[in-house]
Amino acid sequence: MATKTRSKNRAAKPRATRRKRGRLYILATLVLACIVYAAWFWWDMRSWRPDEAAYPEQGGVIASGTANVRFETIKALGGQFVYLELGRASAAPDKGFAKRLSAAQRAGLQVGMLHVFDPCSRADPQSARFTRMVPRNGNYLPPAIALSSTAENCPEPVSDAAVESELMTLINQIELHAGRPVVLKISSDFEERHGIARTIERDLWLERDRAKPSYAGRPWLLWSANKQLISEAAEEPIEWVVVQK
Repeated sequence: MATKTRSKNRAAKPRATRRKRGRLYILATLVLACIVYAAWFWWDMRSWRPDEAAYPEQGGVIASGTANVRFETIKALGGQFVYLELGRASAAPDKGFAKRLSAAQRAGLQVGMLHVFDPCSRADPQSARFTRMVPRNGNYLPPAIALSSTAENCPEPVSDAAVESELMTLINQIELHAGRPVVLKISSDFEERHGIARTIERDLWLERDRAKPSYAGRPWLLWSANKQLISEAAEEPIEWVVVQK
C-alpha cells in the first residue's frame, strides 16, 4: 500500500511541475506583451495626432520659456492656433513671451493665452501677471486657465474653499481684462478634488492622451490629445490640442 502511495506521489510531482511551468510561461508571455505594447504606444504617441477629418481645428500649447519654436512648422503640421503659456505668478519674468507672440502671429496662427493657476497664491498677483503680459485689445482666442495643481503641497495650508474662492476671483479679473469668458483647462485630479466642471459654467479643456476624456461629466470644447508630440516645430515636445466640432 505504501508503495502505491509513493508511486502516485512521484507521478503527481511531474504534473504539478508542468502546471507550474505552464503558469509561469503564460505570466511571462503576458508581461512581455505588456512591455511590447507599452513600447509601441510610447513610440506611436511621439508623433500621433487625431485625424483631421474628425477634428479639423488643431493646434498646440507652447510652454513658458520654450525657445526656438518654429511656428511655421506648426502651421504646416495642420495647426491653426497656439496657446502661449504664461506661467505662474511666482515664476521669473518670461523675457521671450513677446517674441513668441509676435512670431506666432506672423506665421498666421490664431493665438490664445494660457495662465497656469497657482492654488497657493491669491488671485490678485496672478491676474496682475496676466494683465501685465497680455495686451488688452489684441485679437486673441479666449483666454484659458490651467487647473492642475491642488493645494496639498502649498507651504501654508490652504482650504479647498479658499482655492475655489480665489479661482472665481481670478476668472472674473481675467475676463474683465480680456472682455470675454475664459476656458477652463482642468486636469482629472483637479476635477476630482474640486468638481469645477460641475460648478462653474465655462467652456472646458480636458486632457487625456489618445483617448477622448470624459471625467468632467459634460461636453468639452478643447482636448489635449497628445501632451508630448515630437516634431520639427520645437526642440521640446509640444502639447497637441484639438477642438470639438
